Amino acid sequence: MIKFSKKSQYGLRAMVYLAKYKGKICPLKMISEKEGISFDYLEKIIGKLEKIGLIKAKKGVRGGYFLAKSPEKIKVGEILRVLEGEVSLVRCINKKEKYFCPKKKECLTINFWKKIQKTLNNTLNSITLANLIKRK
Repeated sequence: MIKFSKKSQYGLRAMVYLAKYKGKICPLKMISEKEGISFDYLEKIIGKLEKIGLIKAKKGVRGGYFLAKSPEKIKVGEILRVLEGEVSLVRCINKKEKYFCPKKKECLTINFWKKIQKTLNNTLNSITLANLIKRK
């Protein structure tokens, strides 16, 4: 089973929350309460997203967080890669992992994995926060 971590699930939920309140400053405590995510854990997740420039912070009494770009410009893939690292179905096709598979040259399944990986990447890179907050 392929699973994304709680960190990615929570991070995506927090980003969707911020996307719903375009440009408004949202206190971390509010996001934590509304999304049912531990404040301390969310603080670490938000820190990573801020460091990479997906969100910005306003310090002070009326401080909080807001998206650094419009929801239309933030792809789900960007968020997940920040929180998970490179998303890869199998080790042998992950270009960033130093893994040597002794069967790589004769493997009859590698093209299957590459095709599935390409489809996954295309999907992650085609869905934006704006897509997620649209009500259908």
